[in-house]
Amino acid sequence: MAGSGELARHWQYAELPGVDLLRARYIRKTFVRHTHENFVIAAIADGVEVFHHGGGDVSAGAGALALVNPDTPHTGRAGVPEGWRYGAVYPSPEVVAAIAAETTSIRGTPGFVSPVIDDPYTVGLVHQILRAADEGNALAADTLLRVAVTRLLRLNGGPLPQRVVSTAGNRVAVRARAVLEERMADPPSLEKLAGDLGTSPFALLRAFRDAYGMPPHSWLTDARVRRARRLLDAGTAPAEAAVAVGFTDQPHLNRHFTRIVGVPPGAYQRERKNVQDAGRRLLLPSDTWQNRSLQKTYASEREEDRPPRPRESRTPPSYGTPWESGSP
Repeated sequence: MAGSGELARHWQYAELPGVDLLRARYIRKTFVRHTHENFVIAAIADGVEVFHHGGGDVSAGAGALALVNPDTPHTGRAGVPEGWRYGAVYPSPEVVAAIAAETTSIRGTPGFVSPVIDDPYTVGLVHQILRAADEGNALAADTLLRVAVTRLLRLNGGPLPQRVVSTAGNRVAVRARAVLEERMADPPSLEKLAGDLGTSPFALLRAFRDAYGMPPHSWLTDARVRRARRLLDAGTAPAEAAVAVGFTDQPHLNRHFTRIVGVPPGAYQRERKNVQDAGRRLLLPSDTWQNRSLQKTYASEREEDRPPRPRESRTPPSYGTPWESGSP
């Protein structure tokens, strides 16, 4: 995919604990069905993203936000030939809950009601958070994150649905998940797993889909990538992490990691090791994973390729505007 123009950077800023950050441009990228432990707040700058959510496809274009609650299965792909460009923040459930408790009247576990909302103002806030993190401005990054999450919860927030009342099928699914978590590196076959749980393979398959939104093998791949991320964050080498979570080798991890996270494990780990290096502000190409010449790429963008400027009354007064940074 050399020369595809696909770019991505996935990183953290030490002064925003519990929050992952992303800038990306994708054209032919397709995210397989997966989940996140954190909330997804993705601000679309250009193009259109389509993602399967809640039983159907939804789309988010420039000036809109794609919002996904934790542990919610979803996909992702381009909705137009030119793909989509976006910035995203991934606050943990604890971060969102703390903000909601202080600034909203939501009872119970807070979450987003609709997966897409059109709100150029908050799109601008998200890009400003990323810019502040890049520049090492902890006060601005923290402030803007709280403002953005509060606004989204007030516009589109509510209590997340309670867990489904336990049934025989649900109990089987929970037990199956526990087995897969314990035996992640050496999982049983579906038939063996079902037999050990006293049910049939198809009954287990149906129960697992109902409980977790995907079949056991897909859930296991997602869980392996999640665990690999934690190992990479802790400094484990990608090849070692691959074997530890049950992938056959590093290329096997690379393939699934990139399809779910959007960057390969090596690039992911390098960025996490440099969370306080404010000078590294370039994106990583998703095909060659080198960051050469990208400043030139973004510096040469035409004005009309940048995010639409909101009306003057919508401009956040606290930290400039996203388009001033040149590359949200």
